[in-house]
Amino acid sequence: MAPLLGPALVLPALVSCAKKGPPTGGPPDLEPPRMVSSMPDSGASAVPRDAVLALTFSEGMDPRSTAEAVSIAPRVDIRERHWKGRTVTIALAETLRRDQTYTLFLGSGARDRHGNALEGRATVVFSTADTMPPGALDGQVVARGFPAVGTYVWCYDAATGREPDSTARDFDAVGLADPDGHFRVVGLPVPGRYRLWVFADLNGNRSLEPESDILTPVDTVFTLAAEAPAARGFAVTVVNPRSPGKVRGTVLDSLRIERGALAVMAVAADDSLRQVVGTVDAEFRYELSVPKGAWFVRAWRDLDRSRTWQRETEPASAPRQVEVQPAAEILDIDLVLEPAPGGR
Repeated sequence: MAPLLGPALVLPALVSCAKKGPPTGGPPDLEPPRMVSSMPDSGASAVPRDAVLALTFSEGMDPRSTAEAVSIAPRVDIRERHWKGRTVTIALAETLRRDQTYTLFLGSGARDRHGNALEGRATVVFSTADTMPPGALDGQVVARGFPAVGTYVWCYDAATGREPDSTARDFDAVGLADPDGHFRVVGLPVPGRYRLWVFADLNGNRSLEPESDILTPVDTVFTLAAEAPAARGFAVTVVNPRSPGKVRGTVLDSLRIERGALAVMAVAADDSLRQVVGTVDAEFRYELSVPKGAWFVRAWRDLDRSRTWQRETEPASAPRQVEVQPAAEILDIDLVLEPAPGGR
């Protein structure tokens, strides 16, 4: 498949080969780096169309991973990334467009020399127009089955009718979700109507792989007007379709058999050979991670600790059927042990 983002507009680079370790003569460096300044400043307007861009960090960064994580949207090819101390300078291969808002942003591949990932602000928004357009979308990605941090929110002018594909790289603006899932897309022209797409590069290879990544549209079309130039406080729920669901509950054991151990299992309704086996804690609670589908959940006293239920000799509960959805939580599936047919 063609890369989703090429050299000029890259998504989070793979983790640098640098390892967390102690600086010479000191304790391990566990402090995450931060972006401390930029040129131009975020929110700047009237930026020259031939501007050279720069980002400065709180400490020395891994040059390769951090430089590769620098991107700009809408797409502008980057001719060169040059380091001097804690500052990377970005020389563009082409002139910026007139009256255009840009977002310079850092993917999660940005790391310091000891492998610590960037913390905090990772975007710089500026405009070549005389004033910064007032439009803004301020929301939250509610991630189910994957971490929200570093998730990209692509913004498109709804009037163009564009949608992402494997080669387009044509979104008009972009936001990045922080560890809490919060994101902001700013500098949008008003009046305007905008659509959002959420992209989670779960395998970190900077291209869309449908079997592992997530790319999904947001149903709402956001209309921004002069009297209401911002949409805030909305949430976008995104589910990883490959994430297992969680089945939780309590095992009720009145048989008081001390041999062996309590265990639980889920058996697929359509294939008895597909099984997930788990343990029960000291408070008689259990949790199973189960793929999507219909399952029968059962607890039993594993007398021989084989992790396999011996139907005739080991006490067990009646099965309870559950329908599991990706990243969902099914709670309070309580299981009551009953004597084995053999009377044990």
